[in-house]
Amino acid sequence: MTIAVTTPTGNVGRHLLRLVVQAGERPRVLVRDPERLDEAARGFVDAVATDQLDTESVVRATAGVEAVHWIVPPSGLDDPLEGYRRATDALLAAVRENGIRRVVFQSSSGAERRHGAGEIDGLAATEVALDDAGVDVTHLRCGYFFSNLLFDLDSLKAGTIATAFDVDAPMPWVAPEDIAAVAAVRLLDRSWSGRHVQAVHGPEDLSFRDVAAIVGDAVGRPIDVVQLGDDDVRATLTAAGMTPAQVEALVGMTAGIRDGYTPENPRDYTTTTPTTLAGWVPANLVPLLR
Repeated sequence: MTIAVTTPTGNVGRHLLRLVVQAGERPRVLVRDPERLDEAARGFVDAVATDQLDTESVVRATAGVEAVHWIVPPSGLDDPLEGYRRATDALLAAVRENGIRRVVFQSSSGAERRHGAGEIDGLAATEVALDDAGVDVTHLRCGYFFSNLLFDLDSLKAGTIATAFDVDAPMPWVAPEDIAAVAAVRLLDRSWSGRHVQAVHGPEDLSFRDVAAIVGDAVGRPIDVVQLGDDDVRATLTAAGMTPAQVEALVGMTAGIRDGYTPENPRDYTTTTPTTLAGWVPANLVPLLR
């Protein structure tokens, strides 16, 4: 079996790549710049320079592939949803022209809403397109990544964490490596077919106030929680140089999984993964806050 892995240098992809190799497979790695691939991994994979927004590039890179793990990378386009559309078109062409049998698609909680969740709407559209294509597909509906905290290093160093989420509302938080483990199992299992939705919720639901306490305990100093309004976020992102569409994609994503939202997939044995935030923070966040 030839397995294709996308974004192999990302928070999920780098863990997935190791798991697939350790399972005895030699994956096809679709990467924008092969030089960025972990040097230790290069002898165990076949790396192909690929632009996931370009149909010809994706079709060429996936020739002979049986299963693919598809993560849409940040496009950098003025309109993020256009990036999702182009990536989806490329994936569908590859599925059609190369006869790819199975797709494990990294989606998100909130994609089941289909509309009204900002950037997540792009993931929802990909889900719909894959369903309509009739390919065997598993949609991984992932919770809020632990690694999103890495975007807030300056704030955390100053002793605060700011968010437009309700700071007291618990929601699923998950380690990227746990998402990779679930994805690896689905990729390597040849027995399933049809359409599946697999939520990946982490070990427990946490509020941002809970998260601040966990990080504070790990760094040995209190972390305050700052509640932001959507307009505060708009102003900050606009000042940082983002386009209006980029701003609304991020603001809408938060609002879409904040305001009256309950995940379609409940927390249960199948959606709960083991890595705790308290275990993840000392190894992955604390060294960056010193």
